[in-house]
Amino acid sequence: MKIGESIKRYRVKPGDKVDLAAWDAGDCSLFSGGKIESQTVFDELRDELQALQKVLYAQNKHRVLIVLQAMDTGGKDGCVKHVFSRVDPQGVNVKAFKKPSEEELAHDFLWRVHPHVPGNGQIVIFNRSHYEDILAVRVKKLFGDEVWKRRYRHVTDFERMLAEEGTTIIKMFLQISKDEQKRRLESRLANPAKHWKLNPDDMSDRARWSEFQKAYEDLIEKTSTDQAPWYIIPGDRKWYRNLVVARIMVDTLRGLRMDYPKPDWDPASVKIV
Repeated sequence: MKIGESIKRYRVKPGDKVDLAAWDAGDCSLFSGGKIESQTVFDELRDELQALQKVLYAQNKHRVLIVLQAMDTGGKDGCVKHVFSRVDPQGVNVKAFKKPSEEELAHDFLWRVHPHVPGNGQIVIFNRSHYEDILAVRVKKLFGDEVWKRRYRHVTDFERMLAEEGTTIIKMFLQISKDEQKRRLESRLANPAKHWKLNPDDMSDRARWSEFQKAYEDLIEKTSTDQAPWYIIPGDRKWYRNLVVARIMVDTLRGLRMDYPKPDWDPASVKIV
């Protein structure tokens, strides 16, 4: 799989205009070998991710926040399950942000988010995130337009503060096509074991597909920054989605240039009897 500059094709630079219709959700251009051949590369990436995360945890210096957003059935759960399957659960936490509770609604919208950001040595994955409080509010008209419009500034200020305090932030939108979403919804409906994943709201949200796409375009444009960039990840092919996310994670952790901490004692002086 090509690395370096090529993976950056999925990164949205500050000031870029975003037209999701122009991004191919079925793209697999960085790996021509196909699903079966990709498994070897994916396993190598997961092994390296495991090794890098061990150093991150041991060094207890860096913090990494991953934000995953997608339309319904976009693959957030599957991405987390497969990409992070080999890392030490001590140093990785997954937080899913669902519909706000009454207590959460009684506070500012970031009140429920801040306690879950990573501490030193941690990777935290937001499966949905503070961005739901812009998207849902806008598309479902939960509050007036002035509310979600000012939240763009709030989230960029929040993320800037986290970055300046030492948090590395990676935001990924897992893009699927409307046809692929239909196929995945039908698959869930046909399998009783997956009925728990279905919600009548999924159907009403699908009916607002164009509105959600527009909301995501504006959101990504306005909140992709140097310190907290967005990546638009092709999501129709699950194997390729996982490969790209693993590649981004490995490249990001490599860039932290981490080392295991050196002991403040002489290992040669220790004798085990």
